[in-house]
Amino acid sequence: MMHQPGTRGLSGLCPITDQLYLSNSRAANDGDVIPRYKITCIINVTEKSRDRDATVPPAVDYLHVPVTDSPLTRLDAHFDQVADKIQLVGEHGGGRTLVYCNAGVSRSATLCMAYLMKHRAMSLLEAHAWVKSRRPIVRPNTGFWKQLIQYELGLRGNNTVRMVSSSIGEIPHIYEAETKNMI
Repeated sequence: MMHQPGTRGLSGLCPITDQLYLSNSRAANDGDVIPRYKITCIINVTEKSRDRDATVPPAVDYLHVPVTDSPLTRLDAHFDQVADKIQLVGEHGGGRTLVYCNAGVSRSATLCMAYLMKHRAMSLLEAHAWVKSRRPIVRPNTGFWKQLIQYELGLRGNNTVRMVSSSIGEIPHIYEAETKNMI
C-alpha cells in the first residue's frame, strides 16, 4: 500500500511508501522523528565521516553512504545495496526506512527512485513523478540522472527519460518546459 500525496511540508519527513520516508538532515536528526514514525532503519547519504549519528538509538539499523552531491559522484554503486536494504527492512516485520541527505533533494531522492524502479516495478519517469508528488523539491543532479537512466536501461531494457541539451546545459527531457525561458 502506498501513501497518498500529502506531506508534512517541504522541510519535514515525506512518506514515499508505507515503509519508506525521505527527508533532509535536519528533520532526520529531530530526536522525535524515529519513535513517532516507527523508523527501524536509517540510511544517511551525506559525506559525514562518523559511523553513526548520535541521535540514532542502538536498536535502529543504520547505513551510511558517504557521498557528495556532485554530478561526478558514483551514487549508482549504491543503488542495489540501498534498494535491497529498504526492501528487506519492509519485508521483515513491516519495518520503516528513512533515507536522508543534507537537503532531501538530490542524493536521497535518487536512492528512493532507484528503490521504486527495482522493487516497485516503476519506470524512471513514474518513480520521479511519484517521489516529486510527495516531496515537490526533489531534483537529482545531472550526474545522478544519467546514472538513473543507465540503471533503468539495465533493469527494464529501455528508457523513459532521456538527457537533452538546453540553454543551461544537459538536462532530463522532463525539465525542458520549465527551462525553455531561462537565460
